[in-house]
Amino acid sequence: MKIHPTAIVHSKASLADDVEVGPFCLIGEHVTIGKGTRLLSHVTVDGWTEIGERNELHPFASIGGPPQHLGYKGEPTKVVIGNDNILREYVTVNRATAQGGGVTSLGSKNFLMAYVHVAHDCRLGSHLIMANAASLAGHITIGDHAIIGGLTGIHQFVRVGDYAMVGGCCAIGQDVPPFMRAAGGYRAHLYGLNSVGLRRHGFSGDRIAVLKKAFDLLFRSGHRSAEAIRLAKEEFKGQADVAQILTFMEGSKRGVSRSVSKDQEGEE
Repeated sequence: MKIHPTAIVHSKASLADDVEVGPFCLIGEHVTIGKGTRLLSHVTVDGWTEIGERNELHPFASIGGPPQHLGYKGEPTKVVIGNDNILREYVTVNRATAQGGGVTSLGSKNFLMAYVHVAHDCRLGSHLIMANAASLAGHITIGDHAIIGGLTGIHQFVRVGDYAMVGGCCAIGQDVPPFMRAAGGYRAHLYGLNSVGLRRHGFSGDRIAVLKKAFDLLFRSGHRSAEAIRLAKEEFKGQADVAQILTFMEGSKRGVSRSVSKDQEGEE
């Protein structure tokens, strides 16, 4: 291990042999860090925190601090982080609450830019990009390959699906389904598919066309949500992408973000 002499590492912390700990870092007693991970400087990792391999933590990141929750009484809840993540300056990831499941988790190959906040009991997938100062309240779930714009705030218990994109300076109060694009500042709305992102991830034109047709039925047909879902199940039977959207919608507890009109979509 390469541990700078100004760093403080608890004697009971478990670090792989090649972990790098830069100047003025602080690592707590119950921390585990996998091989190839680098803490550049002034990084704090505390609590019952497990960090995987080849992660890069930039100055003043704070990982595993207690949840910002008045009901927390010091229970040994966790933060679990996968492999190959980049956490830039001042990123905060708080450990979970006992009543929220006990684990705040972050998958692999994610890029969290400066000042991103991940609150207690959040569950983030892999291949995410969260731009500067994006903030997650507690109990939020974000799927794989999603993008969250800078200065965006997401309400507790909201879910953002796979391949969704949320624009910058948004307030997200309801779920954003997979493959969708949300924007619009306070009380953001859906603006159709994340078509550019889907093409970049190798979705074929035919696959995107099916999703666009399903979007129109689900969000622009004028049907109530339950009826639109029923019709979509009939029309798109056997379409795995559409089935993923329908399952997501049926599992919503906060409701799904509403769509703007086609004219408004063109303005975005």
